[in-house]
Amino acid sequence: MEDVTAGLNSLTFDPGFTGEEKTVKHLCARAAGLTFSGCAHALYLCKLVCSLRCVLRGHCSHGASAVTPAAGDGDLCVGILGAGHLGKPLLLSLLEMTDIKPSHIKVSTRRPESAVEFVPTGVECFFDNRRLAAWADVLFLCCLPSHLPRVCGDLRSHLSKHCLVYSFISAVPVTRLAELLGHDFILKPQYEFVGGDAADVWLSCSSLSTALKDPSLIEALCPLTVSGGISLSENWLCAVLCSLLNICTSAGLGYSDALSRINRLFEGTWTNVVQLTTSSFIGSSHASSLREDEPFPWISLTDAQTKETPLLKFLLSNEYVQQWISAAYKSLLLTPGTLHTHTLK
Repeated sequence: MEDVTAGLNSLTFDPGFTGEEKTVKHLCARAAGLTFSGCAHALYLCKLVCSLRCVLRGHCSHGASAVTPAAGDGDLCVGILGAGHLGKPLLLSLLEMTDIKPSHIKVSTRRPESAVEFVPTGVECFFDNRRLAAWADVLFLCCLPSHLPRVCGDLRSHLSKHCLVYSFISAVPVTRLAELLGHDFILKPQYEFVGGDAADVWLSCSSLSTALKDPSLIEALCPLTVSGGISLSENWLCAVLCSLLNICTSAGLGYSDALSRINRLFEGTWTNVVQLTTSSFIGSSHASSLREDEPFPWISLTDAQTKETPLLKFLLSNEYVQQWISAAYKSLLLTPGTLHTHTLK
């Protein structure tokens, strides 16, 4: 039978869209997807670090003995360098979806007045990159690539060894950033668009806040899986886990205690099936030479993100590991935080 709707644009998908408009729609979907991905994975990192610091202080109800290392003292201090198209959504996400106090979030931007709406919440906004670097436990770089030389000049001699730098600067690889900053505690998500057109997925988000509470969208960006058209490098997850181990190392924990506390963050359905062990991070021969009370050596996050490590092989080794990580990721991200945005207009 002949298709009577043939040639009638008003009865087809995207009626009336020109080729140029469809291209713009596609680009808008990609931009929305990347913004959501960046914020979701940054929130995951912050929630993991906050949970670990809680365990290190003995504040969680797991019966662990209390420790009060320098790296775990006080609440997590989060710095955001840049308040543009990614810095602002990230700030809003932290305020809405985590328990981080607004007074423990600071923003350095060339135009502090552009973030004035966040001041009533308790967030401090200023233009002093060096001050931000010296203060932050986790520092998000949300500036333009063209601003990077000056930014790195500001940060280079003011970053603590234990400050975790998280870069959203897509044009600069982590190896180059480590050179510019003289710093090796750096995380950088690497995203790729894969599969078919995911415009419908990401353009359906009415707002970032709503999207971050949507289980289907959270699941679409689970590490080690691809279902939303955007792939995150597996090495990113390796670096996240290594950063947790480095935090324990800086706290002076022996490797046995460190692994126990990190595994505790992922308790759930798969706890009795999958566990992180010493040989998950380093070779078996080196692992066997460590004493239980001996801390892990400091792990280079640059290596974790650029090389095939024992941890990467472990994470990709079987389906149980991937389901374990995915379940913990969804559970943590969908756990509501304390809402700190009630004063925003």
